Formats: sequence, structure tokens, C-alpha cells
Amino acid sequence: MPAAQWLRLEARRVHPPLRRAALLTALVALVMVGQAWLLSGLLDEAVFAHAPLMRLWLPWLGLLALAALRFGLSLAARRTALRAAQRLAQSLRARLLRGAQRLGPYGLRAEASGDLITRLVDGIDAVLGYFARYLPQVAGAALIPPLLAISVFPADWLSGLVLLLTAPLIPLFMVLAGSAAARASERRYAQLTRLGASFMEALGGLVTLRQLGAAERVAQRLAGESEEYRALTMKVLRIAFLSALVLEFFATVGIAVVAVLIGFRLMWGELHLRAGLFVLLLAPEFYSPLRSLGGLRHTRMDALAAAQQLSALEDIPPVATAPAAGLARAPLAAAPEIRIERLSYAHRGRAAGLRDCSFTMKARRVTALVGATGSGKSTLLNLLLGFAAPDAGHILVDGAELAPLDLAHWRAGVAWVPQQAHVFEGTVRDNLQLADPGADAGALRRAADRSGLAAVLARLPKGLDTQLGERGVGLSGGELQRLALARALLREQAKVWLLDEPTAHLDAEGAHAVETIIRAAATTRTVVLVAHRLSAARLADWVVVLGDGRVIEQGAPLELARSRGAYTALLEAAQ
Repeated sequence: MPAAQWLRLEARRVHPPLRRAALLTALVALVMVGQAWLLSGLLDEAVFAHAPLMRLWLPWLGLLALAALRFGLSLAARRTALRAAQRLAQSLRARLLRGAQRLGPYGLRAEASGDLITRLVDGIDAVLGYFARYLPQVAGAALIPPLLAISVFPADWLSGLVLLLTAPLIPLFMVLAGSAAARASERRYAQLTRLGASFMEALGGLVTLRQLGAAERVAQRLAGESEEYRALTMKVLRIAFLSALVLEFFATVGIAVVAVLIGFRLMWGELHLRAGLFVLLLAPEFYSPLRSLGGLRHTRMDALAAAQQLSALEDIPPVATAPAAGLARAPLAAAPEIRIERLSYAHRGRAAGLRDCSFTMKARRVTALVGATGSGKSTLLNLLLGFAAPDAGHILVDGAELAPLDLAHWRAGVAWVPQQAHVFEGTVRDNLQLADPGADAGALRRAADRSGLAAVLARLPKGLDTQLGERGVGLSGGELQRLALARALLREQAKVWLLDEPTAHLDAEGAHAVETIIRAAATTRTVVLVAHRLSAARLADWVVVLGDGRVIEQGAPLELARSRGAYTALLEAAQ
């Protein structure tokens, strides 16, 4: 969707408060007229009629009252617009976050995390200024000058005509300068998103960069991108300052023309002094909204650049489709049989992940998925988790189609152990209770004992209450794997286990202990095991060999080993 159209659609959400702010702005214009009329009469009486000050107390009180009223109305208009813009920005950020969640892990994997953060933080801040400041100023520029011109015409039609003829020069120049400002703002915002993405990637991979001795090179690249962003920002500011200078020039010329005409006509006796002062007092106020609108032109340009990125984020189709309403199912009461029928899935912008796959994962059995890297093993796990929807084919759970099931209920019956478990900032207890928030100390101890995490907790200074850094700082890869396995054990209601190489970071003794846990779990669960280490496949009851997204062969491990087929070739290559 074009950025301008997207902003217009979003503006409709705050039309009522913006209309109230516009009404308050119109009242401010009427108060300006009253102030100018009272002040011009007061000066005429005091300076030229030599009226005593005691006789002028009523106009003075009127001026003070109108000043207070103008201040209150202006403040109310700004607050009304700001609150509406803040509510819109809050709802917009929540909506975009929900959209990002709908993309799922697969959809988000295609987006740079730094880019997303820049859009959701700086991008929304940019459009906040558009709704809070620019749109109210547009309303002020549309309302105040006509109201003041209407008030000037009865006092001096010639001055009113000059105001009407010179006013269009300001928006005309704004349009002429707008294209250059728009291009500069788009380039600046694009560079900001690139800089944010590069910084987040460098921060996340700092250990790798240090190990490879590439940290200084990346720092130099970031410095170059920062310098480019600084140069683009200065270019935008130069255009904004130049525009403001030219707008001030046109406004000053307009005021000067009005002042010269009034001066000559006062000298010739063609105009009353009070009328001339009244027009002179209103002339700066006539141009002020137009000048302010020109000064906020860069705010609109920044909002357009940000809106282009935000609308593009909304246009990304979700990878996993939402379940149909009313088809929620209770968590699985027993280990199910999972059948894959002619399943196909293609990664967005990449080769096919799975092609026409069919096989069965029986209940209370361990089914191992083996194959070379990129053969589709992890893709199948993501389809089973509902992170992505198949392009063709079916996933049947005890004969029921998985696609229409409520994903929350389905996932409540699934325990997932990824190859690289994510650990959040918090204690070990907090990270374990992600699997079961209601788990008590006894349940945590049992899960720790069975997964081998108890030995890890024994050496930690505070045991379960030891604070872990982001991404598991403080634990080794094998210890993180044991924590992930303990999470799975805590989910006692889970009748399906999906394991992505659970022994990848363990030594032989630790791998054997985990394999024993998996065999025990299979007595009451359906276990699906992705095995990059083929020794783990030997504990399986059934092995499915994948290659290039297809099922090459399947069967019991011993039978496949004797068949001298693809499985045997994998075993020989691993030795």
C-alpha cells in the first residue's frame, strides 16, 4: 500500500479527536480577532485620544481574559491531538506486534531483527509526530487564515486582498520543495533501518567476530554506515532550514506589503487608525500557521518514509494460517498416531522444503527423521508445531486434520526440544517454569534429576535461583540442552515429543542418559526425533530417511542397515 494512503487510513481512526482539536483551533482564531480589536482600540484611545488609564480598565481586563482563553484553547487543542496520536501509536504498535507474531518463527526468520526493531520503535515514533503535530497544523493552516481574512475585509478590503493573494505562495513553495525533501527523508530512513539491522547483527555475533578477528572490520563498517546516516540527516535538515527560510521570506514580504499600504493610506487619511492597527496585528497571525506548517514539512516526510516500511510489514502474508473459529480441541489425552499424507511445503523465496512426503509416526514409538542437511527434517517439525502451514497434503492426528485445530490446544499437548534452546534473562527456575508456570519445587527437582540438570544446579551458586544471562550466558551448550529436556519433562500433559537432535551438545555418557530418557518417554508418548547424529537413530522404532525434501526410504533401523540403501550410506559416511 502506498505510504500516503496508509497514513490516510490510519488518520481515520483518530478523526473525532482531530475534529475536536480543529474546532478548538477555530475558536483560537476568533479569540485572536477579539484580541486584535481590543488592543487596536486600546492603543487608539491611549496614544492618540489621550484617554486616562482609569477609563481603559475594561479593555485591559478583556485583553487579559482573552489571553487566558487563547492559552487554554491552544493547550486543549494540542493535548487533544497529542493524546489521540499517542493512543493511535500504541494501538498501531500492538497491531504490528500481533502481525509479527502471526508471521511465526518462519516468517520472522526472513526479517532482520534490527530492521523490525527500528520499524516498531523509530518508525512509529515518526508517524506519531505526523498525527500529533502535522495534521493539527494542517487543520490550523486551513482554518485560521480564512477566518482572519474574513475579519480583515470589513476593516480594510485592500489589505484582505493582499493577504489572499500572497498566502498561496507559501504552500506553492512547499509543494515545489516537497519532492526533494521526500527523497532525502526516504534515503535517511532506509539508512536508519540498515544501520539498526547491522548493529543488532554485530551485537548478536560479537563472540564469533572476536574469535575470527573481524570485530574491528565490522566496527569500521558500522562507523561508515553511521557517517552516511549523519550526512543524510544533515541533508534533510538543510532542506528543512532552507524551506523555513524561504517561507519566512514570503511571509515577511506579505506583512511588509500590508504595512506599507496601511502606512500610506493612514498618511492620506483614507483609513482609520484603529482599522489599520487591527489589520497590522492580524497580519502576522495570518501567516503564522502557514509558516509553522512549512516548518513541519520534514515531519510529514519522515512519516511517509516510515509508513512505507510499516505498511510493507503489514503486507507480509502470515506463514501459518489461523485456525477456524469454533474448532478448538482439548489437549491430547493419550499418545496419538500422526500420519503424513502427500505433504509439501516450499520456503518463501527458496527451494522446496518438503515434496510429496507420506509416512506414519505411530503412538508410543520413537520415529527418527534422518538425512543430510537441508533434506527437510526441521521443516517437518515446524509444520507439526504449526509454525508454518503446508502448501499441499495433510497432517492427521488420530485421523483428524491438524490444520483446523486450535494451535494453542494442540501445542499444550506437545513438548518441543530444539537443537539450540533459547534461554531468557532470569533465573533457572523462571526458565523452567516457562514449560509449566504452576510447577512446584518438587516437580522442578524431579525434572532436573531425570534430565541430568541436577548436577548442573549443584555447581551453580544459588541453584534454581541462579540468574542466567540472555541466551543462557553462564551455561554450556550441553547444559542448555539438559535445561531444554527438563522443560519437556515438566510438560507431563504433553503426549507428543518433538526433539531436534537432543544429544547434539552432549558427550557419549550424557547422550546415552538422554537416549534412556527418550526411550522411557516413548512408553506413553509419540516421540519424533530429528537425528543428525546417526547413533541416536538406533534407539528409534522407525526411521524415515529424507533427501531433497522427499522420503527416500523408511523402516526399522536394523532392516534399513541391512538393505544397503540410503540409510546405510549415511551410516558409512558418519563413520
